[in-house]
Amino acid sequence: MKKILSLFSILITIIALSSCVVLSPKKYKALLAKQDSLNTGWSQAQLSNESLEQRISRLRKDTASLNNQLADLNAQYSEMERNYTKLRSNSSNEINQLSGNLNKVSEDLKKREQRLKEVEEILRKRDEATNQLKVKLQEALLGFTKNGLTVEIKNGKVYVSLTDKLLFPSGSIIIDEKGKQALTQLANVLKQQPEINIAVEGHTDSQKINNLGQIKDNWDLSVLRSTSVVRFLTEEQKVESVRMTATGKGEFQPLGSNATAESRSKNRRIEIVLSPKLDELYDLIKQ
Repeated sequence: MKKILSLFSILITIIALSSCVVLSPKKYKALLAKQDSLNTGWSQAQLSNESLEQRISRLRKDTASLNNQLADLNAQYSEMERNYTKLRSNSSNEINQLSGNLNKVSEDLKKREQRLKEVEEILRKRDEATNQLKVKLQEALLGFTKNGLTVEIKNGKVYVSLTDKLLFPSGSIIIDEKGKQALTQLANVLKQQPEINIAVEGHTDSQKINNLGQIKDNWDLSVLRSTSVVRFLTEEQKVESVRMTATGKGEFQPLGSNATAESRSKNRRIEIVLSPKLDELYDLIKQ
């Protein structure tokens, strides 16, 4: 650039010298001043050009940086959009699943409520039948209440309790005539109630057994007395055997303390437990 300026100055000098006109000092100074002005302008133009090139370079760098930032932002936006779409899809699936589960729970609840109503209705019918059975038994066995016979309801079952003096001679397992009369009246009611299950339980006091031959202890006595009652009801009174069970409780479920003769007498008893068949209820519970 400096060489160009020097050549330009030499060119001006040659033009001045080659001219036939002789320059005055004033014109010569003016010419030199103009040359200086041109040199200054040229220098400023060069500086301005360099400044513009630097600015252009900076702008290019800034533009490249902004493009990179824009690309990063676009990538982040795309990722966020994908995540949002995925989230909406997952949320929709979860909502659908929750809705399905809620519907299922609602249906199950309705079924349970229906089953509960059915169970309550069965239990109501059972309680009604139990009360009716109690009334019938009390009417049929009214004449034996003075001899230690009681009829009561416990836990949805009818308990007919007969003291041993009403059924058996002391220490015996053979039913006497008064006992047969009571059991016959009982059988007449039971044969009219085929939906009733019958459990015969033998109970004794805590006194040890002496000199009763084959009867070794209170277990034997309680079992043999209960089986005697079952045989009478099934073989002589024709109550269905399939409805009957016989068990011996021995001395282990007393009504009294066994401390007095009166309490021991209460403990020596046959309990006939009557319970409605609940097959329908059991079927509901199994579902």
